[in-house]
Amino acid sequence: MLKLLNRWREEAEKAGRRIERITVAFEAGRDGFWLARWLRARGIEAHVIHASSVAVSREHRRAKTDRLDTELLKRALLGWLRSERDHCKMVAIPTTKDEDAKRPSRERQSLVGEQTRIVNRMKAALIRLGIRGFNPKLKKAAGRLEDLRTPEGEPIPPNTLAELHRDMQRRRLVSDQIRQIEEARLERMEQAPGDRPHAMVRLIARVIGVGIETADMLVHEVLSRKLRDRRAVARYAGLTGAPDESGSKRREKGLAKAGNARVRGGMIQLAWRFLLFQKNSALAQWYRTRTEGGRNRKTIIVALARKLLIALWRLVTTGEVPAGVVLRAA
Repeated sequence: MLKLLNRWREEAEKAGRRIERITVAFEAGRDGFWLARWLRARGIEAHVIHASSVAVSREHRRAKTDRLDTELLKRALLGWLRSERDHCKMVAIPTTKDEDAKRPSRERQSLVGEQTRIVNRMKAALIRLGIRGFNPKLKKAAGRLEDLRTPEGEPIPPNTLAELHRDMQRRRLVSDQIRQIEEARLERMEQAPGDRPHAMVRLIARVIGVGIETADMLVHEVLSRKLRDRRAVARYAGLTGAPDESGSKRREKGLAKAGNARVRGGMIQLAWRFLLFQKNSALAQWYRTRTEGGRNRKTIIVALARKLLIALWRLVTTGEVPAGVVLRAA
C-alpha cells in the first residue's frame, strides 16, 4: 500500500503538482483499526468510515460493483473532508491499549452466555427423561447423577450420563475462567488505583445498585470516550428514538439501535435494578410519576436508562452526584 501511495505521489509531482496531504479511508469491518493505526504511524492521514452512515440507493434492484461502491465512498469522503453534513460519519480510532481494556468485560459476557447455554442443555436433557428439580450448578451435582432415576425407576442411560458429565466439566471450566477474569480485574485496579479508568470504575461502583462488572463495562465502552455532550452520550448508547414524520403523519418507531448494543442492554438492565436500590432518587420518582397506573413501563424504562447514563457520565466527568442517589463509603 505504501508503494502504491508513494507511486501516486511521484506521478503527481512529475506532472507538476506537489502533494502535501494524503488521506486514506475505508469502511469499518472485521479487520478492526490496526490498518488505520499503521498508516497514521507512517504519516498517512487515515479515517474509518461508519459503514451504516453512508446513504445508498433504496431501489429494490440496483447495480452494485466494487467500482460503484468505491465511487460512492469517495464522494462521501470528499464531502466529509469539506465539512459538509450527513455525507458519512467517521469512527473514532482507538489505541491498542483502549481496545485491549475492553476485552475482559466482553470475554466475561461471552463466557456467561456460554455457561447459561450449558446449564440449559443439561436441564433439557434431564427433562426429556422426566427428571425435574435437579440443579446442575451445585458443587455435588456430578456425584448425584448416578443416583437419579426416571419416573419409570430407571437410571440415566449411559450415553446421556456421559454427556452430562462432560457438560458439567465444561461448565466448571467456564466458571473458573469467569472467576479468573474477575480476580485479574480487581488485581489490576489495586496495582494502579490512580489510573483514570480505574478511578472512574471505583466511583461508579460506589452507587448502590451498580456492581464492578457493570461499572467496568460502562467505563471502557462509553464513559472513557471523549463525547461532546449528553446527546452524544445517549446517541452512542443507541438510547435515542427514531421518529417517523411525513406530512400530517407523526409516529415513533422506537429505539434507533444504532449505537453500542452492549451499553444499551446493560443500561436497560441497570435501570430496572436502579428502581430497586435507589427508590428515593429523583430519577426513580420521575419514573414512578410517568408510570402511574402501570402504563408505558417498558417505554419509560428506556427513557430512564438514557437519563441514568447521562447522570453517570456527569458523575465521572464533573463529579456531580445525581439528586437523591445514595453512595457507598469511599
